[in-house]
Amino acid sequence: SGKTLRARKLARTILGEGLALLHKRLYQISWRNQRGAVYDLQLKPLREFEYQGEGWGLTDDGHSLLISNGSSHLSWRDAESFAERRSVQVRDGAAPVTLLNELEYARGLIFANVWMSNRIAIIAPDSGVVRAWLVLSPLLERFDKPAGWNAAEHVLNGIAYDEARDRFYVTGKCWPVLFELDIAPLAD
Repeated sequence: SGKTLRARKLARTILGEGLALLHKRLYQISWRNQRGAVYDLQLKPLREFEYQGEGWGLTDDGHSLLISNGSSHLSWRDAESFAERRSVQVRDGAAPVTLLNELEYARGLIFANVWMSNRIAIIAPDSGVVRAWLVLSPLLERFDKPAGWNAAEHVLNGIAYDEARDRFYVTGKCWPVLFELDIAPLAD
């Protein structure tokens, strides 16, 4: 229904940029504050942690947290210490893919929104190689733009995966809609 079930406000000085559920805990990062928080499933704060750099996106692979920072690198972090376990540089052929933003781990792959675009890179986690692209610009034609619409800023910026239904959900900055996508599995 889209009804809010629980909410937790952040301090006005913190811009939340990523949220991931791992081992019945919610992990949240901030954009520039280099601080994150851990909550229980009722959004009760359990602890805070610090990290270096910006936080642009966060997901998990069932074992570790994966974070993007706007560069071409993704890093795997330990859920308890948030220490980096490993990282990969994301590449499309020989070219690094920068501005990696919102993340979702699904079907053994990483889906990463490229900021200021309407594209999602589908990435092999072991190598960082882009296996495919989702070009979602046609979605912009499927809804009326609200007042103050700015095409340069109001781009794709949200990815979620429903494993039980094998469906993806996407939205964007200031988009008044959420799209459900049925994406065919990639061939080997």
